[in-house]
Amino acid sequence: MAGMSEEITAFRINIPQDRIDDLRQRLAHTRWPGELPGQGWEAGVPLGYLKDLSDYWRTGYDWRVHEARLNEFPQFTTVIDGQIVHFLHVRSPEPGALPLVITHGWPGSVVEFMKIIGPLTDPANHGGDRADAFHVVAPSLPGFGFSNPLAAPGWDTSRVARAWADLMKRLRYDRYGAQGGDTGSTVSPELGRIDPDHVIGVHVNNLGTFPSGDPAELADLTEADQARLGLMTTWAVR
Repeated sequence: MAGMSEEITAFRINIPQDRIDDLRQRLAHTRWPGELPGQGWEAGVPLGYLKDLSDYWRTGYDWRVHEARLNEFPQFTTVIDGQIVHFLHVRSPEPGALPLVITHGWPGSVVEFMKIIGPLTDPANHGGDRADAFHVVAPSLPGFGFSNPLAAPGWDTSRVARAWADLMKRLRYDRYGAQGGDTGSTVSPELGRIDPDHVIGVHVNNLGTFPSGDPAELADLTEADQARLGLMTTWAVR
């Protein structure tokens, strides 16, 4: 788990303008395919929808607005196990706040947390109880966002969890909680198992469960649950 350096470096998003211009030019010069008439979504993404989406990214989306919004949060990078890890670290104004590491999902990013960081770090300013305040640490999963690109393969759930334990140690948090959804709902429990002396609790908002295959286990499922299981099975075999 030892990284090349335990140094933590302040980070600010600043995408060069020539990269943004290049993306817009490439979108403008897209060579569009034909499509089967009258098939709609059954044959893939309809061409008209795709063109509208491309045009939005080319002419309607203002990256600088969103870049500035993200830069309102303190951001940092550090190298853990040979991988650059980007993270938000937003300390609460409450001195007794509990440190909390929150993990995003796939194919997401720390942008998922932009609306909750304020209420978590400063609940008193959002109609809550100041006793419920957290110091928030929101890392970008290796290979995602500004933790990209991966330096090497092998970043499974356990390795990510070990990296998060290392990160919280570097931030000098001896007692902390872990939360996550989607991919974060597998990383956060694993973090609790890997670092039980310091993780005081785990919360997930997406708990994946799978049947064992015993037909008796499925006998009492409701019609709605049967439909969900069928959809899950369909995606699994694809």
